[in-house]
Amino acid sequence: MSNKIIIEYPYNLLDLLQDSPEEFEKEAKMAMAVKLFELKRISSGMAAEMAGMDRVSFLLELHRYGVEMINMEPEELASDLENA
Repeated sequence: MSNKIIIEYPYNLLDLLQDSPEEFEKEAKMAMAVKLFELKRISSGMAAEMAGMDRVSFLLELHRYGVEMINMEPEELASDLENA
């Protein structure tokens, strides 16, 4: 079971964006998932699930939002490499 949120937005927003309600909902879910991933609040797998796609597709879409696939500090990466 999943939870649902309702977001209010100006009545003319979809006209301005030239989006259908479905396209806007998909983009809004993706933007929220990307931001939570970027802030290290959720994993890429959870973000992909929120966005309604598989993990690889989600990771490949991150460039559209200016977010890197590997979101690690240099020290974290060095530590992971040492422990690999």
